[in-house]
Amino acid sequence: MNTLHQSFSVPFTYDVFFSDRLFESTNPTLLEFLKNRHTEGFRKKLLFVLDEGVTASHPDLLNQIKAYFSRVSIVELVPDLIVIPGGEGSKNDPALVDQLIDAVDRYGIDRHSYIIAVGGGSVLDLVGYVAAISHRGIRHIRIPTTVLSQNDSGIGVKNGVNYKGKKNFLGSFAPPIAVFNDADFLKTLDDRDWRAGISEAIKVALIKDKPFFEWLETQAEKLAARDLDTMQQLIHRCAELHLDHIASGDPFEMGSSRPLDFGHWSAHKLEQLTDFEIRHGEAVAIGIAVDSLYSQRLGWLSETDANRILNLERTLGFPLFHPALDGDGVLKGLDEFREHLGGQLTIMLLKAIGKGVEVHEMDQELIREVIGILKEDEIQPA
Repeated sequence: MNTLHQSFSVPFTYDVFFSDRLFESTNPTLLEFLKNRHTEGFRKKLLFVLDEGVTASHPDLLNQIKAYFSRVSIVELVPDLIVIPGGEGSKNDPALVDQLIDAVDRYGIDRHSYIIAVGGGSVLDLVGYVAAISHRGIRHIRIPTTVLSQNDSGIGVKNGVNYKGKKNFLGSFAPPIAVFNDADFLKTLDDRDWRAGISEAIKVALIKDKPFFEWLETQAEKLAARDLDTMQQLIHRCAELHLDHIASGDPFEMGSSRPLDFGHWSAHKLEQLTDFEIRHGEAVAIGIAVDSLYSQRLGWLSETDANRILNLERTLGFPLFHPALDGDGVLKGLDEFREHLGGQLTIMLLKAIGKGVEVHEMDQELIREVIGILKEDEIQPA
């Protein structure tokens, strides 16, 4: 038997920059990054794709971007700054993928150019997917504009779009070349989007960092009152934990485990059942409540700690029940979660605050019981 064996590894490195008013003429952060990657005698192109929700909240943004690069000779800003719809609907529209690929072709965006996405997590997912499949990979810069994308989705290595009604059915693992978190964008978020991203911080604290969870408890009222400095601390710590996990675990999810998706098996299905009317972070908050109570019913998590989790979410303003939880529709999320990851079903639950544990089966009757408790509490709050 004659066999050839191949094995190689490719290092991935990228930085997450924290800044404010990124496109102010006096802010050198983005320009310095581009200068450090400049090739003498060659002007790399920049193709911007922006979330229309962001441009509506920041009506001067397009002009600011054009002015920022008007005095820069090392890169070439293409004349068309593309504005697309934001929110989960953008990931459900195949025409947007075609539109962006057409722009890559029309403006000659090659593998040494940059596609820069400015927006919430859905727009970043979509643009990252286009960057990954065009020319087998174009350099991608993310500028997240929501709490959720700055502390979680925008700093990770995943891209994707929804297909056949399934979340992220088409996608890629393609790290960005850099991420720029601009705190100024957070000021114009509506209350739902401000709150929604906090659920991912609760999630990562519950499975990895008890002191961070305790900090969230002490800062909950400030976060609910939209204190920007406190939110920036939350984003930085959550992003740090997320990046540490990517570096130390299974970044391209080759196994059947996805620890950072605590609370997500039901959240993904809940988004679909509500036709994505519910925000991802809102669905995750409900998913955290479901899996925390489930862990308590198994005898792993104390009743006191389960109540701490639910009380934190309520203090932050999260509803912990949605009518779409009624019936068995959400239970189909277990099979879809297993199918998406491949292999056996793997769900993260809690042994204690700060300590996650993986299980490979869930008792559907116990899930129904937990949902009933959340429904009753919603009708008659404790």
